[in-house]
Amino acid sequence: MKNWLKKYGTTILILIILAVAIVLGVQLYQNNEKYQLAMENSYNYSFYEFINYVDSMETYLAKATISTSAEHGAETLTYVWREANLAGTYLSQIPVTTEGLSNAAKFLNQVSDYSYSLSRKNINNEELTQEELDNLTNMHEYSIQLKNALVELSDELNNGTISWKELTGKQGADLAQQVSNISQDSFDTIEGTFHDYTGLIYDGAFSEHMTSTERKGLTGEEIDEEQAKEIAKKFIGEDKVKEITGNGLSENGNIQSYDFYIKLNDDEENQMDISVSKKGGHIVYMNYNRNVETEIISAEEANEKALKFLEEKGYTNMKENYYLTQQGIITINYAYQQDEVICYPDLIKIKIALDDGEILGFESSGYLNCHTTREFAKNTISVDEAREKINKNLELTSERLAIIPTEYNTEIYCWEFQGKVGENEFLVYINATNGKEEDILVIVNTPNGTLTT
Repeated sequence: MKNWLKKYGTTILILIILAVAIVLGVQLYQNNEKYQLAMENSYNYSFYEFINYVDSMETYLAKATISTSAEHGAETLTYVWREANLAGTYLSQIPVTTEGLSNAAKFLNQVSDYSYSLSRKNINNEELTQEELDNLTNMHEYSIQLKNALVELSDELNNGTISWKELTGKQGADLAQQVSNISQDSFDTIEGTFHDYTGLIYDGAFSEHMTSTERKGLTGEEIDEEQAKEIAKKFIGEDKVKEITGNGLSENGNIQSYDFYIKLNDDEENQMDISVSKKGGHIVYMNYNRNVETEIISAEEANEKALKFLEEKGYTNMKENYYLTQQGIITINYAYQQDEVICYPDLIKIKIALDDGEILGFESSGYLNCHTTREFAKNTISVDEAREKINKNLELTSERLAIIPTEYNTEIYCWEFQGKVGENEFLVYINATNGKEEDILVIVNTPNGTLTT
């Protein structure tokens, strides 16, 4: 035994050392892989947050270029200052350090400082000079180029053409320089850039302020689940329902409702979801996710079918506004219209299949929260007086009266002006009783629809 150990001991020891080295190597490799994955996730998060804040900054800069109210201008410029600061923060977390990105950081700092100084001026009730407005316009144009360049780099990262490992290596300087020079010669304009961003209110104007504590449109007596089931079947068409299953009372949402799953006679694969309010038995939500392979009918035809559907279901005087088309389905927003006044809080959204015009979705929480017959103010300013309050560079395309919601769950009676400044399209809201500029929205026309932000 001793002779055997003497003969093979050294070999065994070497094998043990090799085995330990291999195990340690594998562990180190796995730990390094985990570390690299964690770092890449961190870089991705910082980069996409950077893009989002640049996009948001660009939108607020666009609004600032046409604001004529010192009060609203101060609010908008404060948002520019905030978004530019946050964009700079996330830029500092991106692992590519070049003179180019330093220039981008410098630009963001300039936007932040300049917008802050102008907001202080507005707060002191001082109007901006033409030179200052021109500077904001230049910054806005610059921010568009920065955003487009970042989107190009984002596409490259998403499709695997480049990686963070490459960006932080020898190729990083060249790629980062491309992103940061902000030269129109360096970048192609990417069509439809706007609709890829989460800052867009794809539901249309003012859809984020659709919650009223009073729930004015939720009329009627309370019903039980069996009554709700019959209402759901009638809404869809009893001849279409193969099986309906209750999912109980949902009490956590804005509106208490009975939820149901429905299997249809002509579809074995997909089910329909529908919610019926406990109070009054109103349809709160209906959604049917089936595949739409072809687009045969136009947006105009889809709108006609949706309006007919709304009329049949008892929703009269609804006016189409903004829409979005995705994967063969168009979503159109309808607001209630009373005496030629468009009432944005009273919102209903309809999804229509573009292969046969079938109604695939219905959502009425805005309408149920806010719908009522309104008494409009009598002591209003004329459209001519309101027109004097808007930026003179706005080339008007339409004007009308509107009710808009506020973040405080109140409503404002306004003159709505739609128009363009250069290539940018806006909605400007002037208070119909005191002439105050209440809000400005940017209209985004994309190949898939008309959106606002």
